[in-house]
Amino acid sequence: MAALTGPARAIGPAASEFAYWMTHYRRTWRRTIVMSVLNPLLFFLGIGVGLGRLIDRNAAASLGHVSYLAFLAPGLLAAMAMQTGTIESVMTSYLALRTTGSYRAAALTTLSPTDILTGHLLFVTFRIATSSAAFLAVLLAAGLATSPLALLALPVAVLTGLAFAIPFMALGVSVRQEQSVQSSYRFLVMPLYLFSGTYVAVSQLPAVIRPLAYALPLWHGVELCRGLTLGTLTLAGALLHTGYLCAVAGTGLAVARAAYRRQLHD
Repeated sequence: MAALTGPARAIGPAASEFAYWMTHYRRTWRRTIVMSVLNPLLFFLGIGVGLGRLIDRNAAASLGHVSYLAFLAPGLLAAMAMQTGTIESVMTSYLALRTTGSYRAAALTTLSPTDILTGHLLFVTFRIATSSAAFLAVLLAAGLATSPLALLALPVAVLTGLAFAIPFMALGVSVRQEQSVQSSYRFLVMPLYLFSGTYVAVSQLPAVIRPLAYALPLWHGVELCRGLTLGTLTLAGALLHTGYLCAVAGTGLAVARAAYRRQLHD
């Protein structure tokens, strides 16, 4: 484990686990930051020049009289936070327990399973926050936000990412085959892009699908980010969506703590 220096001491025993993941991240941070900026830029350009213009001519009213790009961007912010959260949680926790053995090594020290979970979760939070900040900066630079509340979309994106990352960390240490981890991307994460209001308003989906969409955490994150950037969020909506995401993240944390204790023998 990496030595603790500076602010890392302030987060207690979990700081050494966090420092380990940050040390590991030093080898890849340039690539991940560049991709966090280039991906949304290329996507915005592609959508704005192509599909966005077509939709703007035919469906402006159904989008609340904003451009499709302005409608899409905050949804992508929430979806990107979800994707970052899942990528940085389920596979890395699985590998740390089953392949690299870093969790096992940490468990041989004075760190408790909860410390190991907390330290890794702090790193996941850092990754979601930095990726979301880069995406939001592109969104703001492109002039796609019409409300000064748009800056609040950053903590909302982080909360959305954590609502997925925390339960997926429990999944990562619980499964025994890598195929199970890969299946979680294919059958759980990717379909959420289609049914959570990211690309099209849930009200435009078939009536039979809408109750499922409303139950998905990503829809709540999309609604918060979109409402904040476009200035359409109500107080009741903010409380409902934030409360739902907090409930999912809190429940996931309880499940994850139990899973880590079970696997690492507290």
